[in-house]
Amino acid sequence: MGTSPTTTKPGDTMFQKILIANRGEIALRIIRACKEMGISTVAVYSEADRDSLHVRYADEDICIGPPPSADSYLNIPSIISAGEITDVEAIHPGYGFLAENAHFAEVCESCRIKFIGTPPSVMKLMGDKILAKKKMKEAGIPVIPGSDRPVDSQEEALKIAREIQYPVIIKAAAGGGGRGMKVAHNDVRLVNAFLVAQTEAEAAFGDSRLYIEKYLEQPRHIEFQILADEHRSIIHLGERDCTIQRRHQKLIEESPAPNLDERLRKKMAEAALRGAKAADYVGAGTIEFLVDKKGSFYFMEMNTRLQVEHPVTEEVTSIDIVKEQIRIAAGEKLRHRQQDIRLKGSSIECRINAEDVENGFAPCAGKIETHNVPGGPGVRVDTHIYAEYKIPPYYDSLIAKLIVSGENRQETIARMRRALEEYVIEGIKTTIPLHRHIFNSRLFADGDLHTGFLDELLGGGKK
Repeated sequence: MGTSPTTTKPGDTMFQKILIANRGEIALRIIRACKEMGISTVAVYSEADRDSLHVRYADEDICIGPPPSADSYLNIPSIISAGEITDVEAIHPGYGFLAENAHFAEVCESCRIKFIGTPPSVMKLMGDKILAKKKMKEAGIPVIPGSDRPVDSQEEALKIAREIQYPVIIKAAAGGGGRGMKVAHNDVRLVNAFLVAQTEAEAAFGDSRLYIEKYLEQPRHIEFQILADEHRSIIHLGERDCTIQRRHQKLIEESPAPNLDERLRKKMAEAALRGAKAADYVGAGTIEFLVDKKGSFYFMEMNTRLQVEHPVTEEVTSIDIVKEQIRIAAGEKLRHRQQDIRLKGSSIECRINAEDVENGFAPCAGKIETHNVPGGPGVRVDTHIYAEYKIPPYYDSLIAKLIVSGENRQETIARMRRALEEYVIEGIKTTIPLHRHIFNSRLFADGDLHTGFLDELLGGGKK
């Protein structure tokens, strides 16, 4: 158990104590922000996370159940009980788990505990990919051609696919994180993919509804960070390029996006603000776009939560997004105007996962024998691991985020190469060697990016 905060006492409207309904590096990240704001923290943990750093550094901690997520980090009654026992005023959900669970936000509200996130109504709207797409279309934002309602049968799926022409992508209406997504290039593949996507969507989200879109081949994935207060002020903090992915899961993110035309950047930023206003957005969120080879952009989805990759935006704007989330939830007005936002320099994040790249990226739980963290100017590591720590097999494989910043992209890449060479984790397999390979690629250095980049690199294609 940690010590009480010693920093400046928060203002009259600010929370005195916050519970973090999450684990690992993001829980620790939120705890650090709270400590700097003079706010006491309560960590919750499963039996498998008893030795995690987020438990050690919180002011109070409560075990909420056995290792499986369903019995702990997704157990709403246990989390609410922990909040009531410790008399917290607010709950921060981090990302993942209950961060975009409208029911959880409603329960918090009914228990007079502030949910640090977007209102449940907005979460429901933007969490339903079909409704979100319709709302953005009404706001005049380009959307990818495809179905405007759930596709109920294989026959209907075939009809739509033939109208918009192959390739197409099947997506879960309640989806996210790449789950329930399948690409099809012909009728036979579509029928098979439809059945598999339905099964995956039902298993992951309890909702088997699907929709179909035109599949953009080799696009870029660019998102804009939004902040909106309860007083209808909305700003964006620039864009992040999240193009380097594996199976729709992001691996590397950076800000600003390389080789992005300034006129296109401005159009996308305006669209992001327009979309957030149309949704009556409050809190921190991200509007995501796909950009095709011709430079046309299309709305993809909105994430109504803090993103894994938020640190790169913090590095180029010097704005602490977690602190802003807390201030917004406390009813404060945004402290920044749009004209005040200036991106300075460059920042890139590598997600370090406990995975065996040579064995199909299989998760790699186990004991960490050595953990040597890189340092020096412009190097930040967000992590909850340490030497002798045992990575449990029950959760996401993300164990650290290596964030590097520089005056420009060239310096940032050189600094990231150096930091990756310094970063040593022994005892388990990690994605550090893969990141070293990517950062030695000429195409990555040139900013010649698309979502198929990693497949080409690992498949022996372009270097």
